[in-house]
Amino acid sequence: MLDNPNSRRTLAHLVDPVAKLLIKARITPDALTWFGSGATLVISVVFLARGDFLLGAVLFGIFGLVDLLDGTMARMLGTSGPWGAFLDSTLDRVSDSAVICSICFYYANSDLPNGNLVASAGVVALVMGLMTSYARAKAESLNAQCTIGIAERAERNILIYVALLLTSLVTDVMSYAFVILAIVSTVTVIQRIVYVRKQLVL
Repeated sequence: MLDNPNSRRTLAHLVDPVAKLLIKARITPDALTWFGSGATLVISVVFLARGDFLLGAVLFGIFGLVDLLDGTMARMLGTSGPWGAFLDSTLDRVSDSAVICSICFYYANSDLPNGNLVASAGVVALVMGLMTSYARAKAESLNAQCTIGIAERAERNILIYVALLLTSLVTDVMSYAFVILAIVSTVTVIQRIVYVRKQLVL
C-alpha cells in the first residue's frame, strides 16, 4: 500500500538530499543496506529483547529510513539491479525476523499475563510475513504479478512501531497489535495466492 509512486514522490523531498550527502561521502548503497540490517539486529537484541521499547522504537524508526536511502542512492548512481534488489530483500527478512523474535522473547520470558498470547501471535505474524514475501518472489519467478495485499512490509513495520511507542508511553497494546499483525499478514498471503492462481490457472 505504501510502496507506490505517490508515496515515493512525497518522501523524495526528504530522502533525496540525504542520499546525495551519503554519495558525496563515498558510502555505497550495499554498505548502507548492510549497516541498516546490522543496526536493526543490535537494536532488537539490546533493547527490544529486554523490553526497552521506547528507545528501541526511536532507533527502529531512524534506522528504518535506510530502506529508503539505499534504493534511492542506487538509482542516483545508476547501479540499481538484480544484486541490490536481492541483497535488500534478503536482509529485510533478517531484520523483520530479529524485531519480532526479540519482542516475542521478551514477552515469553516475562510474567506479564499477555506474554503467551504475544509470543504465539508473533510466531504466526512472522511466518505469514515471510510467506508474504516468498509468495511474491515465487510468483514473479513464474512471470506472474503479485504486488497486492493489505499488509506489505511497510504496513507491518508501522504497526509494530506504533505498538512499541504506545506500549512504552501509554499502555501495553502489544497483544492487540500482534494479533492484528497475524491476521492481516495471513489475509495478505491468501490474497496473493488467489490473485496468482487467477493468472496461472487458465
